Amino acid sequence: MYKITQALIKLMSKFQSLSLLAMRFTLALGFYKPALNKLYNFNAIVDWFSGDLGLPYPWIMAFLAASTEALGVIFLVLGFKTRFIAVPLMVVMFMAINTVHFHNGFSASNNGFEIPFYYLVMLSVIATHGPGKYSLDETFLKKYFGTAGGESFKPKASKSNLKQD
Repeated sequence: MYKITQALIKLMSKFQSLSLLAMRFTLALGFYKPALNKLYNFNAIVDWFSGDLGLPYPWIMAFLAASTEALGVIFLVLGFKTRFIAVPLMVVMFMAINTVHFHNGFSASNNGFEIPFYYLVMLSVIATHGPGKYSLDETFLKKYFGTAGGESFKPKASKSNLKQD
């Protein structure tokens, strides 16, 4: 039984990057329409933020939410600066849960916090595990730092930076 379990773990681990890619694309798809809505109806969003939601500095809040979601879509699809963008997207989801969805309960069918909560969980996975090997982050980090997971950001030794005095 132990050998079978180990073989399954080894097999499943080969799909980790593919799973992270699917998660990034799912998140990007989920943020795409809300980001466009905020960008194309910016003044209405500002009014909603100030009126119904009663948020302070509604123009700034709307700008931050719209720009974070729009950049999030692009960065998640490309796998570029994914850990960096995951954190502000998590803040947006936390704010959405607290200001819009929480009082409706959990169920998505009642405009509850179910979907934003799932996004928050997926973003935390991206923030802690990175984008996977199918990403610009992976390509850039491997090429310039010799690592993909961010465990060490020391530049690789090259002839140009090993000059002797």
